Amino acid sequence: MPIYEFHCDACGADSEVLVRSSDWTGTPCPKCGSSRLAKKFSTFAASVAGGSSGSDATCSGTPSSCGMCGTGKPHSH
Repeated sequence: MPIYEFHCDACGADSEVLVRSSDWTGTPCPKCGSSRLAKKFSTFAASVAGGSSGSDATCSGTPSSCGMCGTGKPHSH
């Protein structure tokens, strides 16, 4: 079941909502109950089984932000 991000035009809140189908119209805002939601563009993360050897891994310089921290695979910050 996908999680979508919405912005409520009524109360201005941003929320993540589990939606059972691609037809999310009529989904109520979890903050105010309004159905005036606009779907936001959001990013996602994925991992691949096996991964890389770590030799081509890159970091942003912030520990735990690269996805390699804590995996035991060699990388640098």
